[in-house]
Amino acid sequence: MRKFWLIAKHEYLKIVRQKSFLVGTLGMPVLIVLVMAVAILVAVGQRGKLPVGYVDHTGLLSESITLPTPKRGVPPVAMRAFSDEAAAQTALEANVIQAYYVVPADYVQSGRVQLFFLSKRPGERVQEDFADFLRANLLAAYPTDVQRRLLEGSAVTFRSIDGGRELQSDNMLGFIVPFVAAFFFVFAVMNSSGYMLQAVTDEKENRTIEVLATSVRPEELIGGKALGLMSVGLTQLGLWVLTSVGALLIAAPFVPEVQGLRMPWSLLGITALFFLPAYALIAGLMTAIGGMATDLRQGQQIAGLLNLFFTLPFFFLALIMVKPNSPLIIALTLFPTTAFVTITMRWAITTVPLWQLGVSWVLLVTAAVISVWLAARIFRLGMLQYGQSLKVKTIIAALRSDNRSPVQRL
Repeated sequence: MRKFWLIAKHEYLKIVRQKSFLVGTLGMPVLIVLVMAVAILVAVGQRGKLPVGYVDHTGLLSESITLPTPKRGVPPVAMRAFSDEAAAQTALEANVIQAYYVVPADYVQSGRVQLFFLSKRPGERVQEDFADFLRANLLAAYPTDVQRRLLEGSAVTFRSIDGGRELQSDNMLGFIVPFVAAFFFVFAVMNSSGYMLQAVTDEKENRTIEVLATSVRPEELIGGKALGLMSVGLTQLGLWVLTSVGALLIAAPFVPEVQGLRMPWSLLGITALFFLPAYALIAGLMTAIGGMATDLRQGQQIAGLLNLFFTLPFFFLALIMVKPNSPLIIALTLFPTTAFVTITMRWAITTVPLWQLGVSWVLLVTAAVISVWLAARIFRLGMLQYGQSLKVKTIIAALRSDNRSPVQRL
């Protein structure tokens, strides 16, 4: 076991110290920070510092009326009344207001208003604030609690009949996070596949494979490499997740849509349960490809085709959105290479039955164990046929000659 842990540590440190790894790993947090910075700037700039004017021909609006509570915790834009359109236009041209509304006399019947601005139309939040201002004036005769309820609207709770799933209409994090988790996994697979191939092909190309063959068992070598590569992937994802959470916390005071979001802990539990065996599976398969290939370029060509099996659920995204419980989607849920991505995306749409989760996890773990065992066998066979391309018939014949199970081998 000592050699196993030494190999895992060596593989981890060798990769994380590479400049390409640092650039690829830190690039995502920088992108997340930039996206959040743009969102904050847009959110802050949408309201602007100037008030919004209005001309009321109904006689129903009062400048003294304010919203019972700031919408979503963000103070609304100030409203300023004008006697006629000419006065409002003069204030607009003098940059006293950012825009002005004209409320016609038949507004109660038609529900239509006019918005006037110079070169830049006010943002959506300014328009929402004025709509709330209109509602608050029309509801002025009602009690404060009634006004607040009508202005805030209703929060719908979507709950499955078995009580296993629940989603709040005002908490879109439960819908977004599953797709983000699927994207992060696929991105990690794409980003790490090169490291996984390189972990084996390096020893074959620099002729250190002969030394390894006499000092460590193939199972220890491949198992240690797989653990080291999994640790690299977890390091990347951990940094990305921490950056995302930090960006959300920073953006919350400025972006109303971020406020009130609640973390879907059940999804995080499922993600943690399926991620490790799914990543172990890809690590084993990529290492096996590295053992079969004579050089890195040949391995990359095969790995490109293999990556399609992990990204396949994205090609059926429309079907997942419309019919998440169709036979094809259930098959993708149970198939090891597509299980993780399919389950996370289905989690945002529907309730995944417990039996499907259980069967899928067992199949995924079994496939991961077999992939690591297979990688060790192929690597040992590659040491015996150094410099030669391994054929499928040769690999099958070698596997049949070993009567021990994958679990016994590991």
